Amino acid sequence: MSFQNPVFIPGPTNIPESLRKACDMPTIDHRSPLFGQILHPARESVRQVLKSDAAEIFIFPSSGTGGWETALTNTLSEGDKILAARNGMFSHRWIDMCQRHRLEVQVVETPWGEGIPADRYQEFLTADKDHQIKAVLATHNETATGVKSNIAAVRKALDAAGHPALLFVDGVSSIASMDFRFDEWGVDVAVTGSQKGFMLPAGLAIAGFSPKAMDATKSGTLPRTFFDVHDMAKGYANNAYPYTPAVGLMNGLNEACKMLLSEGLENVFARHTRIAQGVREAIHAWGLELCAVSPDVYSDTVSAIKTPEGFNATDIVTHAAETYGVAFGVGLGEVAGKVFRIGHLGSLTDVMALSGIATAEMCMADLGFDVPLGTGVAAAQEYYRSHPAASVLKAA
Repeated sequence: MSFQNPVFIPGPTNIPESLRKACDMPTIDHRSPLFGQILHPARESVRQVLKSDAAEIFIFPSSGTGGWETALTNTLSEGDKILAARNGMFSHRWIDMCQRHRLEVQVVETPWGEGIPADRYQEFLTADKDHQIKAVLATHNETATGVKSNIAAVRKALDAAGHPALLFVDGVSSIASMDFRFDEWGVDVAVTGSQKGFMLPAGLAIAGFSPKAMDATKSGTLPRTFFDVHDMAKGYANNAYPYTPAVGLMNGLNEACKMLLSEGLENVFARHTRIAQGVREAIHAWGLELCAVSPDVYSDTVSAIKTPEGFNATDIVTHAAETYGVAFGVGLGEVAGKVFRIGHLGSLTDVMALSGIATAEMCMADLGFDVPLGTGVAAAQEYYRSHPAASVLKAA
């Protein structure tokens, strides 16, 4: 692998130089008012990125997985029933976490490559006359398959069933890259991390809690210590944490939010859509298909590309790393060896995307694919040239 090349994994993503410098700061007293000048603006900016007026923002020294645990342990009790679709590796892992916490999960098995079946959610919720289901899980963007799901449709399913369950959304690979509407979609807990759309190193779990979710924390009895939001809230009130915070990453988060909000959230989303479509044009030119079954579920942050039957897709990833010093993503779980993934989120430009497309072409040619060099690059170039960028990510 080469430090000179951008990465094309769906996280951690490329770090802009200004954010790297923001994280590289002198030690400060994290129990002083000075830390508050980093903490509070970061929380407020994250709230804006979530498009919320009322969400309580909690930032833990962890990763997205810690955010999942924060959602569960603060609001639920042992034996509570959960409704969740399993349509990829990350939805599977959240279900596994629920089961380890002795929650009862009604799993809606869904083919990998498809989005969350909101209609089936509605059936289960309508049948739950006693409202035993306490929370509904939804993975907004399934990173393993390159599939986005319609969270607004999940909210409509809850409302149509007249069901009071909490709505928990995994937005780890979508928030800050794809449109996310916390208030409008009636999300109760949204989870993300620092290492994807926020363009930072891994190390922060970010969770937004609605007033309804905060009320549920008063009755939830699952054990929690490190991820206790009430302990965290008490610390925030004193410009501090209940333990040592990741001050440099927090400073980086503050600057990352300034960058995103300066570009304009709608411009950020449009940039991701545009770059993703260029990658999809290249895939089509190669004669290959996405794991995602239809355009309405295509992810704007990662494309999982199917390789022909009998070919180990992981060989492309290995060859790219060993021969060209470039990182792509391997297939996970049910699609291991069947897909390779191109991440196209965070700090990315047309030029960077074209270099990734060109590298994938070289790898496939080296490995005997019938992919003429330049076909995918030309298709992406044509798309980018005919769809000029409305914005370019700039330093804050």
